[in-house]
Amino acid sequence: MKTKDRIIEASCELFNEHGERAVTTNHIAAHLGISPGNLYYHFRNKEQIIRALFAQYEAYLEEAYGPSDDQTAFGVMKRYLDGMFEGMWRFRFLYASLPEILARDPELHKRYLQAHHRVLETATNNLRMLKAQGMMVIDDAYLDEFAEGIKMVVTFWISHLYTQALDKPITEQGVSQGVLQILAMFHGYIAEPARADFERLVAHYRALAHG
Repeated sequence: MKTKDRIIEASCELFNEHGERAVTTNHIAAHLGISPGNLYYHFRNKEQIIRALFAQYEAYLEEAYGPSDDQTAFGVMKRYLDGMFEGMWRFRFLYASLPEILARDPELHKRYLQAHHRVLETATNNLRMLKAQGMMVIDDAYLDEFAEGIKMVVTFWISHLYTQALDKPITEQGVSQGVLQILAMFHGYIAEPARADFERLVAHYRALAHG
């Protein structure tokens, strides 16, 4: 692996483990066993590393929320939820410190708004498809707000976990509980013919949440 890629990978690991604010470029260099000068050859500062990680995040969103081969209601919903779960876990440092990171970098904030506008469009389109396939019963007037509610849970779930236990690390089980919160939002809108598939999804994520 190239040194630049190793720096990006190690930074994500350290940010996720210790929090972005607590990790310096010197910590990253020491973790990799390279000199600070070697790191600065590739990245002038930590903000450039964060931008590189954000580029990975953008690419992940495009892939995770792109078209699915399985266009059944169950397949679309599972892929969407799996994408949420993996993204929250893989980039948990970003979700944990999102307002602070974006406030420091206006260009990154602009990119974030663009990326999440696309995510919101995808969420709304998926909801329309689930309704059209008879999986959901919901008034069209509430689809945009429902999609925004899903995005809010995903965006702030990691921060919520930290407020509940400041001295405990974020776990995959804790992240999957956020998906259960989203499924709880869906519960009242699921049509009877789709109830069995929906309950299988709930059981799957409940098992993840409880280890």
